[in-house]
Amino acid sequence: MSLSALTPSSPIVLIGAGKMGGALLTGWLASGLDPKAVLVVDPNPPAETLTLLAGHGVRHETSAPENVTARVLLLAVKPQMMGAALPAVRALIGPETVTVSIAAGTTIATLETALGGAIVRTMPNTPAQVGRGMTGAFANAAVTDADRAIVDALLAAVGEVGWVDSESLIDTVTAVSGSGPAYVFLLVEALAAAGVEAGFSPELAARFARQTIVGAGELLNQSPLPADTLRKNVTSPGGTTAAALEVLMAEDGLAPLMAKAVAAAKRRAEELAG
Repeated sequence: MSLSALTPSSPIVLIGAGKMGGALLTGWLASGLDPKAVLVVDPNPPAETLTLLAGHGVRHETSAPENVTARVLLLAVKPQMMGAALPAVRALIGPETVTVSIAAGTTIATLETALGGAIVRTMPNTPAQVGRGMTGAFANAAVTDADRAIVDALLAAVGEVGWVDSESLIDTVTAVSGSGPAYVFLLVEALAAAGVEAGFSPELAARFARQTIVGAGELLNQSPLPADTLRKNVTSPGGTTAAALEVLMAEDGLAPLMAKAVAAAKRRAEELAG
């Protein structure tokens, strides 16, 4: 099922149009979603989102209207705002509505209690802003095949989608891909700092580090080869890369440190979910 299943009389209602909500909306419109099939509800969207709405003729309301039944209700508000938002959007839900949440820490049980019906809990990440996102999704038992197909199409408009078969794995999604971009940005910072230590100016080090990560990421994106093969292709026996990898792949190197970091992020996600 494509985005054409959403229509002005059976719309997607986006609650919250901040950075992530705005990124999703941009992806939907770029993928051909009829702007008239979208309703954005946000009391104070960013200026860039207002420009996007006006440019495409997307309907915008500051609060949930009473005369609309959503085919898809997508909750893109901050977790701390969810308690206030849920009662306000209850009137938008009909028998065929599927509710999609991108809020970290808000469980299926909480959403079922407040809204009932078909619910998909998701965790996107910030590269969705440039169409390179990775989103994990989990559906409750009320979600139909048609619901899943339309939600998958909406999420795929901003990147890749991975469905998990246990809600607990959403915490793993959060720790690996949700928080993952920050790990990569830290790698750029660390590589630049090492470049300064090795003699670069800060400006030149930042340039080399940034473009190295960008280029490696695009090579990984375009190549059919797995990451370990690409790594080996760069590594000549006894060469400079091999010398560096002896440090990074040591028993106390990058792999155990990354495992520890992901475990810490997962524990925090579980704490936030209660």
